[in-house]
Amino acid sequence: MIGGTALAVAILLVIGGVILSNATPKPKRLVEPVVVDYGVEDARFVRSLQHILPHPILDGNHIEHIEGGEAIYAAKLAAIAAAEHTISFEVFEFFGDKAAAAFAEALAEAAQRGVTVHALLDFVGSMPAEEEHLKRMEEAGVEVIRWREPSWYQLPQFNHRTHRKLLIVDGQIGFTGGANVTDSWLPDDDEPGYRDHHFRITGPVVGNMQGAFAEVWLEASGELLHGEAYFPELEPQGELRMQMVSSKPREGMHRIRMMFKYAVAAAQERITISSAYFYPDPSFLEALTEAAERGVEVRILLPGDSIDYGFVRQASINRWRPMLEAGVEIYEYQPSMYHAKLISIDDRWASIGSTNIDNRSFRINKEGNVNIYDEDFARYVRGLVEEDLNDAIPFTLARWEERPWHKRLAGWVSMIAGAHY
Repeated sequence: MIGGTALAVAILLVIGGVILSNATPKPKRLVEPVVVDYGVEDARFVRSLQHILPHPILDGNHIEHIEGGEAIYAAKLAAIAAAEHTISFEVFEFFGDKAAAAFAEALAEAAQRGVTVHALLDFVGSMPAEEEHLKRMEEAGVEVIRWREPSWYQLPQFNHRTHRKLLIVDGQIGFTGGANVTDSWLPDDDEPGYRDHHFRITGPVVGNMQGAFAEVWLEASGELLHGEAYFPELEPQGELRMQMVSSKPREGMHRIRMMFKYAVAAAQERITISSAYFYPDPSFLEALTEAAERGVEVRILLPGDSIDYGFVRQASINRWRPMLEAGVEIYEYQPSMYHAKLISIDDRWASIGSTNIDNRSFRINKEGNVNIYDEDFARYVRGLVEEDLNDAIPFTLARWEERPWHKRLAGWVSMIAGAHY
């Protein structure tokens, strides 16, 4: 009897420890407000990010914008079809009779013609994946890893997902942006797919995109990717200064949160943000509020009722009043789920990639972004958001105050889980 009780207690302690480890994000390293008396175009800002972040700022890069799921998938599939040596593919969501099937077939065909193909799929994000698609890749020789697939020794890290969207072909062409690989990004009858933006990149920064993938592949497999096939000599392809940034769910590794807070503090004219999910910590909300109070135009574009995680939206809305009172402009996209992750500061600096403005991206997920230090491109990113604003409606202070009680209650209940989802 005593032995059985002791065993039950031990089991409960283990389960409780796993739940606590998964539900509690690691401590934030940056806790003090960032005070800046210069802008993002200033050499001090550029130098700081050059040295604070692990990857350098590199000249000579080119970037192409790709809009909408059909075009995004077509561009990626074309690059996979043209691959000669290696393919590095990392994605959060991977499933669907159309999208995942097409990628599985393309990756399998590449492996069959002799290309070394690594596919890193998040386990949770690929849980709905059709077994036939996974089997097709594996039988063709694709090295498939399901990130954080449940095992006893990884249970304390089960909630730490990879949310990155990376495709690197032959170490020379890189893709990143907001789109996963599911049928949700494709139009269905009269319904549009998710609204999203992606980017095709060439030039020296692709080497650091490959390095970011190789780091996680090593962690997942114990295999080091190296040599000419992965890291060829990359000649300049354009004139853009760019920088790869990765962030991890470990103490001191919340780089993208730190970087965004620094950029917001340095903003002098305008901050333009789009995000699929918006639930950052209070200090980040205070940074945006303070920026608006000092006269910076702050505009944030988010999904509306079509959001796939409605509880996150209601929890977020409950905390908007100080921002709205300070003059922060918040808009909600109407035609479909809005999934883009874009940020532009003062038409001087932009960041694109997988990171949402929420606690999960900032402190729990593995994320990857690319920074662009260029006036024309930063203005272009702002233009992308402004174009999407044409299909959005403002969320005003009056609308906030007029919310029915049941939505306020839903928001408060959701806030209990909001930091951990």
